[in-house]
Amino acid sequence: MNEGYGAELLSNPQLIKEMIQQVRNSIPKPFTVSVKMRIKDDIKESVQLCKNLEACGVSFLTVHGRTVKERSEPVNTNAIRSIVDSVDIPVIANGDIKSLNDCFHLNELTKCKGVMAARGILQNPAMFSGLEKTPLSCVQNWVDLCCKSDVQFQCYHHHLVFMLEKVLSKKERNTFNFLKTFDQVNNYLSEKLSISIPTATKTKNCHVEYSDVQDGSYFKSKILQTSEFEDCLYDTFLFN
Repeated sequence: MNEGYGAELLSNPQLIKEMIQQVRNSIPKPFTVSVKMRIKDDIKESVQLCKNLEACGVSFLTVHGRTVKERSEPVNTNAIRSIVDSVDIPVIANGDIKSLNDCFHLNELTKCKGVMAARGILQNPAMFSGLEKTPLSCVQNWVDLCCKSDVQFQCYHHHLVFMLEKVLSKKERNTFNFLKTFDQVNNYLSEKLSISIPTATKTKNCHVEYSDVQDGSYFKSKILQTSEFEDCLYDTFLFN
């Protein structure tokens, strides 16, 4: 935000409008152009911005029902509903989606055309199927996929930490979250959860240090034995 991009752009709605106009003019239909945004303290400003974006030819909007400064506060469903009622393009609602019932509830309150999940779908990739926690079959699919690719340990372990949050006890998580190599993680999955580990893999044996690991929280990490770095996945966008 200090660089003037991301949510900081909300303070410059004219620039957003000009950017979207240029993008829309450069991308022909049927390709879509969308905008994901947080709300402003003054919801009237958010409504006007969304109207301007609709006039620029945006295909749909995704609205996170919190302001830039809000983190764990309840989602402002009234604000999302005001935006839905003010534009004719589809509005995707985002915020506090942790179960399939949350999807239906947010739709009922806002009349949105769809929902977007981030942390909820990280913790349970099968959430939209109505399951309350990640099934082991999903963990197995992730392991199989990663063992056939060049995925870095950081990404591999990061997603497993999220997926197993409701599967493992707190004591078990305190052990699993601090594992630092592919072999350690794969041995744990095999011995504790009966996950099958393919014998021939393309995974790289790199060592990772985590500066902080908390239940259900994001954590910073640094890859030590590789020159390749990759950004953590902080958002996963799925529509239902």
